[in-house]
Amino acid sequence: MTKLSHLDASGAAHMVDVGDKASTHRIAIAEAFVEMNPETLQLILDNDLPKGDVLGTARLAGIMAAKKTSDLIPLCHPLPITSVKVDIEPVSANRLRIETYVKVNGQTGVEMEALTAASVVALTVYDMAKVADKAMRIEGLRLLRKEGGKSGIYEAE
Repeated sequence: MTKLSHLDASGAAHMVDVGDKASTHRIAIAEAFVEMNPETLQLILDNDLPKGDVLGTARLAGIMAAKKTSDLIPLCHPLPITSVKVDIEPVSANRLRIETYVKVNGQTGVEMEALTAASVVALTVYDMAKVADKAMRIEGLRLLRKEGGKSGIYEAE
């Protein structure tokens, strides 16, 4: 059975001590999708919704979310993130694809930051477009790639 690093000897949750780990270059890439009515996607692309620029606002929300991950996920370390990139693009007439890229030179990875950013981007799209389509669906949140640290490279199939 694998020992979980976030549990102490008594089974209580604790923050892992990364103080003795080497600082290395680390990246993580995550994705999510927002599925909606084609008319809703067109309103987003035409910047024709009452709350304003959906994609620009969602991009900023994702960047902010990556930087605030340790405030949201209890056992995440605050990290000196060096880069956050958010790409949002339509991949069909009714679907947006979100990809987030987070980079750090640090003692622990940025997978949670990339995943948090992707989820907040999707939630922001929903919030800003729900006036037109309350049936939107957020789907497929996952880690695509991570590099750095003891476990090396992970790439989703």
